Amino acid sequence: MTRIKRGYIARRHRTKIRLSASSFRGAHSKLTRNSIQQKIRALVSTHRDRDRQKRNFRRLWVPRINAGIRTNKVSDSYSYSKLINTLYKRQLLLNRKILAQIAILNRNCLYMILNDIIKKNKEIGRKPSESFT
Repeated sequence: MTRIKRGYIARRHRTKIRLSASSFRGAHSKLTRNSIQQKIRALVSTHRDRDRQKRNFRRLWVPRINAGIRTNKVSDSYSYSKLINTLYKRQLLLNRKILAQIAILNRNCLYMILNDIIKKNKEIGRKPSESFT
């Protein structure tokens, strides 16, 4: 049997892999098999860590919002969970990221939102504990 050289197609495939693995160290960027394995491993890690990053940021935002709410002198009975529940019931589109930024950068705005919620609960004639069940 004659030897078949795959020519430019295989070479194009290998150079494409090497370009994507060019930032890896040592044999991981030089050898084709190693670079393929490292590329797959890197893609798995990025997929996994994207979800982890979302989780970590949410774990950061929740205490920031809660601390911002509890420093308000007007309402001692309010907490993070009650605020989030009220926002969902009123269908206000403020996510946790925005609320955390407001709590850090502009406390007065957070107090205005909180006082508005408290005032509307009083107009309806509910106690804060009743509106959250």
